[in-house]
Amino acid sequence: MSIKADSWIRRLAEEQGMIEPFAHDQVSEGRISYGLSSYGYDLRLADEFKIFAPPSGSLINPKAIPAAFYRDHRGEHCDIPGSTYALGRTLEYLRIPRDVLTLCVGKSTYARAGILVNVTPFEPEWEGFVTVSIANTTPNPVRVFANEGLCQVLFFQSDEPCAVSYKDRKGKYQAQKKIELGKTK
Repeated sequence: MSIKADSWIRRLAEEQGMIEPFAHDQVSEGRISYGLSSYGYDLRLADEFKIFAPPSGSLINPKAIPAAFYRDHRGEHCDIPGSTYALGRTLEYLRIPRDVLTLCVGKSTYARAGILVNVTPFEPEWEGFVTVSIANTTPNPVRVFANEGLCQVLFFQSDEPCAVSYKDRKGKYQAQKKIELGKTK
């Protein structure tokens, strides 16, 4: 017997706290939509950002980007300068079950404005607020909106729980509460 995808996601959210807060339906009403969709969940963007603004000519080493290369911003929107990116975090806190893996993709409204959203997969038993990279591929500033949809999470359930989860490995981004910069252990 198969279960409808939206029912399965709803059940995991309600019974296991997989997504908090959880919108039971797709919410739009003049906003970029968020909430439960047919086969996924559209996550919202919180109101805190780190805009990437390194000194001109700086070498960018992904293993050690200084915090000083980011400018903090808080507000109902963030204007991302052209040809750069900002880090944000989701409004929702996620707890991924041991037999689930997710992929996250950007929303088409932002893609049509030149915004690309990058998030790595959420591994089994990862939990936290999601740090997202929001890249502006245009030469002009592009506005992104807090408390509105930014990206869609697609959930894939395995036939059995994984042998070693993100939590078992004591992953470095486990239970993150804020925007996290890149880390090497």
